[in-house]
Parts: sequence; structure tokens; C-alpha cells
Amino acid sequence: MLNDVTFGQFYPAKSFVHSMDPRTKLLALIAFIVAIFVAQTFYGMILCAVVLFAAVIAARVPLGSVLRSVKGLIFIMVFTSVLNLFFHGGEHVLVELGIASITRESVVFTIFLLLRLFLLVMASAVLTLTTTPVGLTDGIESLLTPLKWVKFPVHVLALIMSIALNFIPTLIDETNRIISAQKARGADFESGNIIKRIKAIVPILIPLIISAFRRAEELGDAMDARCYTGSQNRTRYKKLKFGWRDLVGALVIAALIAGVVLFNVYGAQIWPEIYEYIVIA
Repeated sequence: MLNDVTFGQFYPAKSFVHSMDPRTKLLALIAFIVAIFVAQTFYGMILCAVVLFAAVIAARVPLGSVLRSVKGLIFIMVFTSVLNLFFHGGEHVLVELGIASITRESVVFTIFLLLRLFLLVMASAVLTLTTTPVGLTDGIESLLTPLKWVKFPVHVLALIMSIALNFIPTLIDETNRIISAQKARGADFESGNIIKRIKAIVPILIPLIISAFRRAEELGDAMDARCYTGSQNRTRYKKLKFGWRDLVGALVIAALIAGVVLFNVYGAQIWPEIYEYIVIA
């Protein structure tokens, strides 16, 4: 049931992206998000999509695993798209439906919204599939190191994120086992109206919450037994360091942002006849 959830799951492979420093991948993701929101034309969005799919190829991860990450957000994407399609407004009305109307501007805005959400989720999936939870949290802790000057508990935040990411696959497996056990006892999670389906989830949530608290308590006891004291005098088994792959990745992201900005400025000169139809409202 939850096998399509890819967030927090690491796909082991030897690839260009896997070998990059986690800090570079985190900064590249942030820069990519900035690029897709800065893009005001379809030219810029296409450029972002090309770079993303090139990253998927360089990462050697199954394209299906990356695409499945979008599956859990289909309802949110459809719901927000419908709202923007009918209530965004605009001058060029295409369909009039009483208090609501579909305009050319709302159609373009909705398409941009879907593309941005799609690319955003896929880029996040590439990050988690190519970076171990430990590497990801080490990268976050390293990037947030300046906050230690203001007494911010950076290590504690990184530890919480590491534990949360490590527990996602565990809780997914636990949920699948509970669902299988409940189905063996005659539980039905797929028929009936929405009220009945919500009530059917209760026998899953209660044992899942109990199991999560039990695992958290066991983890806490294990950390106490090993005399864990936080970041005081703590060393690292693997040191983070930048390499030539990180330089290449940084140059690609810089070229992406530059290309998006150029398309925003000079996009009208590429295909003047249809530019006004493909620029975001």
C-alpha cells in the first residue's frame, strides 16, 4: 500500500550524483527550487526539466522510482489546479461558468503550477534516493554550522532529522504488516464511503503509534547504554569534502539559473508569435 513512498529511501548505486558531497546536493536543490520559481516562460521550465532528467540519468536511479514520488501528491495537485483554473482570473475569458470563469491566464498559471510542483517533488526524490540519511543530516549540520555562534542546537536538529529519515522506511514496513494483519482478520479498507474508510484507518493508526513510541523508547535506551552525550567531543567516521563532481554540479546549476534569467529577459525574441501565450500571467 505504501510501497510507492520514495521519500527517505536510499537507492544504492555507483554514480556521479551519489559521489557528490551532500552539501552540494542540498545547495543544488535549493538553487533548483529558486530556478523553477524564477522561470516565467515555458522555455525556462523546459530547461529546468532537461537538467532534472539529466540528473536522474547521471544518478542511475530508476525513473519509475522518481516518478512514484509524485503519486502521493496527485490529490493536492489536482485540488490546487482546479482552484487556480477557475478563480485565478484574467482578461481573456475562455469559458464562463457563473461566478467562476476559465481564462487564458488561469490556464497558463495552472500549467506552471503543476510543472513547478512536479519538478519540485522529483528533484527532492532524486536527493533522497542518492543520499543516505546519515549523509543528508551531516550535510545539513555542516551547512548550519554558523548558527552555533548563536547557541542554536544544530547537532540536535541534525540528529532528529537523521532519526526521522531512518524511521520512514521502518514505519512504512510496520504499516504494511499491520494492514496485512488487519486484512487477514477481515478488515476492508477499500470499499464504502469516505467516512467508513476513515474509520477503517483507526485500527491501523493505534498499533502504529504504539509501535512508534516503543521503537523510540528502545532507541533512547540504546543511546543511553552507549553513553551518548550529543555533540560534545564527537568525531566523525566519514569526513565531508568537496571534489571535482561538486564543481561540475555547481557550474550546471549556475548555468541553469543564468539560462532561466536569460529566457525571462529575451524569451520574446525566440518565438514572438506565440510568446504571449506561453508566458506566465
